[in-house]
Amino acid sequence: MLRVETPALALEVPPAVPLALAGPSGAGKTTLLRVVAGLARPGTGHVECGETWLDTERGIDVPPERRRCGLVFQDHALFPHLSAWRNVAYAADRERALELLERFGVAHRAEARPRELSGGERQRVALARALAARPRALLLDEPLASLDPRTRAHAARELAAVLAELEIPVIAVTHDFAEAALLAGDVAVLEDGRLVQRGAPSTLAAAPASGFVADFTGAVVLTGTAFPGDLTRVELDGGGEVASIDRADGPVAVSVHPWEIALERSAPDGSALNRLDARVVSVTAIGNRTRVGLAAPQPLAAEITTASAERLGLRPEERVVAVWKAAATRLSAL
Repeated sequence: MLRVETPALALEVPPAVPLALAGPSGAGKTTLLRVVAGLARPGTGHVECGETWLDTERGIDVPPERRRCGLVFQDHALFPHLSAWRNVAYAADRERALELLERFGVAHRAEARPRELSGGERQRVALARALAARPRALLLDEPLASLDPRTRAHAARELAAVLAELEIPVIAVTHDFAEAALLAGDVAVLEDGRLVQRGAPSTLAAAPASGFVADFTGAVVLTGTAFPGDLTRVELDGGGEVASIDRADGPVAVSVHPWEIALERSAPDGSALNRLDARVVSVTAIGNRTRVGLAAPQPLAAEITTASAERLGLRPEERVVAVWKAAATRLSAL
């Protein structure tokens, strides 16, 4: 078990359950990794992983080289003048280096130098090097960020398979919700150095605790002022009004996922209470789904079937009504 305590948060990461760490830029994600690895020291704090690595009250501060943390950077930080196997053997012997390269499917590239490897191959070599010294914890700082989208998707699946086999605590920093959901069954979100929500990806998507969490999970985020009642009524900043079954009072972030929003030419009859007049800004087909950008009192986006988009004959600058249910509208305090 990896335990981290700072003045702002307390975090426990068990073995074999990778934790994805997310948050806006400057939230403290990389700083947390550096504190665990021993590369940064908070004013007060405690880090423990089998043994105490840091306890500022007791004056304990084990240096990085003795903590045995595997750390993978987003740029992979491989030695450019060394072959793949020598990069891995920097932390172990040749036999273990070749064993790990074989495990990650790059043994055939053992003699290649980093500049001769693809982005996905460099990522696997960097991961092999991080595991070569049999670390007590593995820390990944956006390990897929430097890859192109096509390579990144494949590398993410490979990395998820590797992480699922590890029996040590793993923390992976990411800015991508789909990536977080793939790499880890547990996601923690930091804002201003504080833990604002932690749970399964489905939990964060269904009940975001803040506007950032809602945006991170792919939701549309609006702002307004909530007035309690049988249903909570929200007067949106800039005009318009929506309702939610969530309880709230005062300034709130209003979130709804694009696939919960339907589009009509005029306000329909039915149970959907939330209806906003909007102007079509963009129409982008993605397979059998179409993403429609909308200008309302605040920006919106709807994701509807391509068949529905064709039926409506959507074009930029046309007027539509965005419709969704109060039950699909989540509120979180600002």
